Amino acid sequence: MNIQADKQFEETGKFRLPAEWEPQWGVLLTWPHEYTDWAPYLQEIIDTMTVMAREIALREKVVIVAWNKNLVPMDLQENEHVYITSFPTDDTWARDHGPITLVRSESQGAKGGEQELPRWLDFKFNGWGEKFQADFDNLVPLKLRAFSSFYQYFDIEDHEDFVLEGGSIECDGQGTVFTTSQCLLAPHRNQPLTQEEIEQELKCRLRVERIVWLDHGNLLGDDTDGHIDTIVRVAPDNTLVYVGCDDPDDAQYEDFQQLEAQLQSLRTGDGQPYRLLKLPMPAAIYEEDGERLPATYANFLVINGAVLVPVYGQEENDRQAMEVIRQAFPDREMVPIDSRTIIRQHGSVHCLTMQIPVIVER
Repeated sequence: MNIQADKQFEETGKFRLPAEWEPQWGVLLTWPHEYTDWAPYLQEIIDTMTVMAREIALREKVVIVAWNKNLVPMDLQENEHVYITSFPTDDTWARDHGPITLVRSESQGAKGGEQELPRWLDFKFNGWGEKFQADFDNLVPLKLRAFSSFYQYFDIEDHEDFVLEGGSIECDGQGTVFTTSQCLLAPHRNQPLTQEEIEQELKCRLRVERIVWLDHGNLLGDDTDGHIDTIVRVAPDNTLVYVGCDDPDDAQYEDFQQLEAQLQSLRTGDGQPYRLLKLPMPAAIYEEDGERLPATYANFLVINGAVLVPVYGQEENDRQAMEVIRQAFPDREMVPIDSRTIIRQHGSVHCLTMQIPVIVER
């Protein structure tokens, strides 16, 4: 069933955008291959993603989109918790080209004896503002929906008239979405819409009540125009986990000081300040050509019973970051993931993944 919803989305009350820490059915990964920018260090990124996939498969399902299935290790191919499908992809950033899932509101009972299926929202992915080729990746949600293991579990809404990347939004599961003005207002996204018009589109399409805009904290080396999942993450109990910068000699210092001040000024929907947990800024990591890479501890992935935390071979910073995230998710195991290869393509753990909430058969 391909639902062509109109602009008003009359079913707003039936669905909501869940928080990442809510129960998950699985996680989507898009596997690297020889025709991506990973080619010079393909085995290194495969090794890293294999570690991630194994950790996830211990706790929930893993869905792998692999153009070249031969590059997926045999133990994953034979794992009963891993589903693999094959079609062309441009790159590996499932957070941005994967579907964003709405779940049925708890207040909505079954209709006609049947539960409403979750909705996969298929937004347009245009390579972060037409910076990179993305024609194959833009088709991932639609092709994945046709994968025999999934077609019966989701209805899909076509939002191809609106550009939105999963890494550009964070949600508390209670009707508030956080985003950044530098990303959603960047060129080649949704011009000529104004900020106010984009906010209305987000509320309508995501079925949320409130949009919180952040205006600072763009990491050097980030080519997404400032995705929020690299700087600020939402956690339970009105908690915001954010990247700080306390080194006045760091070129990012002023921007991140302003981010911290803005976070301190924010209030919840009922007027209370947020609980703020500050992550360290990793020591600068540079590519061979001298370009600073956007290393960040905020790009962690929350899964059932655990958090996959990016680490960078910096013992004290890595330890401190793990402890801060543990405070936000005290009931979950902290699993470090060496992300020094991932950031060579300007992303980290969260960028490579997209969670799929618990699904119910029709």
